[in-house]
Amino acid sequence: MRSLGAVLVPVAALSGLWGCAEPRVSLATGPREYVPSDYPQVLKLWTRDESLVVFAELEHKLAVTATFESWDFRWAYVVRYASDYRLTVEQRRELLERTLRETEDNHEFYLALYGTNWRWVDLSRPTSAWIVRLIDDQGDETAPSKIEPIVKPGPIEEEYFPYTSAWRRAFRIRFPRMTGDSRPTIAPTAKWFGLRFAGAEGNAELVWQLEAPRDRDAPLKVEPGSSGH
Repeated sequence: MRSLGAVLVPVAALSGLWGCAEPRVSLATGPREYVPSDYPQVLKLWTRDESLVVFAELEHKLAVTATFESWDFRWAYVVRYASDYRLTVEQRRELLERTLRETEDNHEFYLALYGTNWRWVDLSRPTSAWIVRLIDDQGDETAPSKIEPIVKPGPIEEEYFPYTSAWRRAFRIRFPRMTGDSRPTIAPTAKWFGLRFAGAEGNAELVWQLEAPRDRDAPLKVEPGSSGH
């Protein structure tokens, strides 16, 4: 049994007592007016982090940072990527259309995490100490449809997701946008959604508070030739 002095506490729960509230996000689609220099701010908007610490042992059981690759985030990402790699207008348009279409079927997250045991934080293996679920405030809970480990993160991961490091395992995790009975996995009336990490060592949640109104299930539209500037 864990001693009474060994308390497992989500760090974010404590920091929230003194820090500012997380910004609200919108799942609405539609054109954006981004420039390459906007990317860091958009990345911050769509990224959350959480830690579980045993204070009696001063030990991090889990530390995780995740970015939700939303419609809004993907638009800013493509604008930055197209600028960095000097894509033509047509290449940029094709990349934008392709990445936005991916949101039709999936909710995708990029995340990096570490814990007390390197093997235990391999979410792609059944021996992982943690399971991850997509959740919302309506009680919906969805298992991943795919967990893709990024074995050797390269310059793209390290530049566009700067919390990536050699000390963390990196993954892309996909969740279906709709359940088997055709219900959205993030409820239309949800006030927030998030990722829950749970296991024998504790549990933690990364939460994205939602703005209203939301248009998350509207048809996905990309204006012909639009690039976000």
